[in-house]
Amino acid sequence: MEYTRLGGTGLKVSRIALGCMSYGNAGAGMHQWTLDEDAAGPFFRQAVELGVTFWDTANVYQGGTSEEFVGRAIGRFSRREDIVLATKVSGKMHDGPGGSGLSRKAILEQVDASLRRLGTDYIDVYYLHRFDPETPVEETMAALDDLVRAGKVRYLGASSMWAWQFAKLQHTAVLNGWTGFAAMQDQYNVLKREEERDMIPLCLDQGVGLTPYSPLAKGRAARPWGEQTARSSSDNVAKAFDRDGDKPVVDAIHQVAEDRGVPMAQVALAWVLSKPVVSCPIVGATKPNHLADAVAALDLSLTEADFAKLEAPYTPQDNYWW
Repeated sequence: MEYTRLGGTGLKVSRIALGCMSYGNAGAGMHQWTLDEDAAGPFFRQAVELGVTFWDTANVYQGGTSEEFVGRAIGRFSRREDIVLATKVSGKMHDGPGGSGLSRKAILEQVDASLRRLGTDYIDVYYLHRFDPETPVEETMAALDDLVRAGKVRYLGASSMWAWQFAKLQHTAVLNGWTGFAAMQDQYNVLKREEERDMIPLCLDQGVGLTPYSPLAKGRAARPWGEQTARSSSDNVAKAFDRDGDKPVVDAIHQVAEDRGVPMAQVALAWVLSKPVVSCPIVGATKPNHLADAVAALDLSLTEADFAKLEAPYTPQDNYWW
């Protein structure tokens, strides 16, 4: 495993992060393809064995059960001080006024609920899961700064929003002497490069590290065009990667992988890891080879010819955040 600093901070993180949306009670929320606690256990153990110390979840993942699994897994397979723990706020947890969004009430209520589920008294990286247009940014950033000052949160991150929204939040923190963002978790992969227009230049300018989700494009970048999995055939989000314009890119990944004699996943991840703004991509693991391939990608150096093959077929598309 390799380690790096998160953006411009001193926080050391593994260059591969374990994404925990795949773990949780299937009847509790978002997805039916998630792994229960017994099935998820080996992946937490494997992450520890491979040196994957950055674990990412969210309060809304499977109705909070993902956070519960993660908290117990830290106690079973590692130590709290050895894990960089990230979770998120803004998604709907209940119908009450503090059940969603980024109001002061919601942030203070939801951080305490996450801490209880995670079984810890602090969160290393606390992300705004989405921008809240109904709450003044001053209210949101003041509440987040209070969490940092109270010791409940160490660093702040944001996820999936327009660059102007992120800049507005960050500027508000600077103007008021509040804690700013260290990380941006957006969707970025060889099939989805729209963030290169505005968000990535902004993050480079501001010293914000990218911790991109879906580095394998919901798995589309990890298998030949046309192959399906349980998730890709049932998940509407994954189905969005059936775009005809993506086929030439997937074919290019397949060709480079065959030329290099490695799995497609390693090629797709090596492409993401090569970008200077990326601190660590977030990798979901539901099969034994998933984390192993991700770690192996750290040793794969793509050539200029490889980059040309992978990037030339890309066509611009509408931005969306799922």
